[in-house]
Amino acid sequence: QVQLVESGGGLVQPGGSLRLSCAASGNIFNIYEIGWYRQAPGKQRELVATITSGSSINYADSVKGRFTISRDNAKNAVYLQMNSLKPEDTAVYYCKAKMATFQAIVKDYWGQGTQVTVSS
Repeated sequence: QVQLVESGGGLVQPGGSLRLSCAASGNIFNIYEIGWYRQAPGKQRELVATITSGSSINYADSVKGRFTISRDNAKNAVYLQMNSLKPEDTAVYYCKAKMATFQAIVKDYWGQGTQVTVSS
């Protein structure tokens, strides 16, 4: 079994910062790509940032220069440092990973989500 667990969400004022964490556990052979998506009320889920096993990074245009993604391969973890937060960043943030198990099964896995609310 494979599991992704997020943490670090919460309520923050505009201009503030938060750091999200996501840890993968279970029958993991390799994590090819891991990252963050978000879904605001009434909107589709969208990519925020992803990082590959080769450390290639992709950011949504709306977060470039404000958010930083990083990963710790030894811990099977990914982090999202969010600075200069705006009310429009309010959403449920989901961790997603494309992983291979030791049984050579490759698929996408999602975490349960963590709420980020930016409001004064």
